[in-house]
Amino acid sequence: MISITSKTFFFDNLSWPEAAKASSQKGSTLVWPFGACEQHGPHLPLKTDTFFAENILIKTLARLPEDLPIWMLPSQSIGFSPEHVSFPGTLSLSAPVLLALVSEIGEQIASMGFKRLVFFNAHGGQIGLLQAVSRQLRVKCPSLAVLPCFLWSGVDGLDSLLPHKEVEEGLHAALAETSLMMNMAPEMVALEKSIDMNHSQLIDSVPVPKGWSLEGAAPCAWLTEDISKDGVIGDSNGSNAALGESLEELLIAHWRNLFFNLMESDWPPVSQKNLS
Repeated sequence: MISITSKTFFFDNLSWPEAAKASSQKGSTLVWPFGACEQHGPHLPLKTDTFFAENILIKTLARLPEDLPIWMLPSQSIGFSPEHVSFPGTLSLSAPVLLALVSEIGEQIASMGFKRLVFFNAHGGQIGLLQAVSRQLRVKCPSLAVLPCFLWSGVDGLDSLLPHKEVEEGLHAALAETSLMMNMAPEMVALEKSIDMNHSQLIDSVPVPKGWSLEGAAPCAWLTEDISKDGVIGDSNGSNAALGESLEELLIAHWRNLFFNLMESDWPPVSQKNLS
């Protein structure tokens, strides 16, 4: 008899009979980490987003009850990063390729019988694509709940740890990401290599049109070279491991609560299409 009560939460560590058993459980959920291979300034590694997606998710799942039917898929470590391609090291899939890849895997997951698929994404440049493909998958596979998440979205308390300007404009390799990496993997941070540590002045030097923004309600489709010389968008001045530790704990607590609430729910609703 196959038992998964003491399971690992890494999906690819399961055998095929264990995967079949997992998919049949009520509320069976797969979480797919999404990152990128893209420049993160001169001081952070190309894998920064993938590292955060994987490690925050692992620590989050470790805080959930062991008997919950939730597993982590292998990470998608190359994403949609056209805004960064002028910086060496960046690898980017085109939008059609990423949409096709996600859709194909999502349909296979639905056909196995899993009830939920969560995209746990740490790269802001592909939020819209994952939201779009989630809606498409929901239509194609009405029995599968699809939930596109962004690591930094909706996290209460960020504004108490970060300056307002950094919350609004610190989009990439700035105070938050640098501090988080200094806490989680300090050996991968090289602050001494940063060329322009006063990045906020660089952003202000070529302001976006009045009423528009880099992100938010009226965003511009910016390229990194439009607003940064060294690839940092925001200000990494003052980055420190203590701040990173606070950010890590905030993120883990936030996502632990959301995943627990999801696993306690009956989402998705029974599709009327399936009842007809």
